[in-house]
Amino acid sequence: MIYIVEDDDAIRELEQYALQSNGYEVASFASSEPFWQAMRTEAPELVILDVMLPGEDGFSILKKLRNTPSLHRLPIIMVTAKSSELDTVRGLDCGADDYISKPFGIMEFLSRVRASLRRAAPEERPNVLSFHEILLDNARHSVTVNNQPVELTYKEYSLLRLLLENTNLVVTRETILQVVWGTDISVESRTVDMHIRTLRKKLGDAGRYICTIRKVGYKLADDEEAGDE
Repeated sequence: MIYIVEDDDAIRELEQYALQSNGYEVASFASSEPFWQAMRTEAPELVILDVMLPGEDGFSILKKLRNTPSLHRLPIIMVTAKSSELDTVRGLDCGADDYISKPFGIMEFLSRVRASLRRAAPEERPNVLSFHEILLDNARHSVTVNNQPVELTYKEYSLLRLLLENTNLVVTRETILQVVWGTDISVESRTVDMHIRTLRKKLGDAGRYICTIRKVGYKLADDEEAGDE
């Protein structure tokens, strides 16, 4: 579903027709009020947002969307007659993913829509990850070492998967907190260290592959570059 917020009837109908003709499901709105009502019912895959709107303008709508955690990654294209560099910079700084100035060509418009949807599409993650004798099967939510099952907590499992997805690359504590805990503020960084210790212990001899990069983070590698902190 794509939402269009545009007060110019002709432009709104043109955008909607172009998208629907290319197989997209579309709902369009002439102002912010019906748009917010629709948002409470269903979140779209993309918002095409005009700047100059009656009542609440596009920049205000954009800021509210970006300040809503569940909509933080929602792709938003600003479409407006304001074509100065200052307006473009303001839109992008407020969180717009793209900015199209009126008048615009339909082919360019559709190309920008497709590009924004591609960028927002979740990356496919492999179901099976392995490193030497460690094997993680995400479809079964299981971990084995030398074909022997290893029981991990949800956080330990998520932490191991993150390391397996970045083999031989350093994963910082900040990244671990964001990906595994969903935050980089409320959880103490020592919490990561404690989970690493328990994960190493549960992996047995294979725990030696988890290397501590002092003052930075951890990585899964063939040789332990630094001991546990």
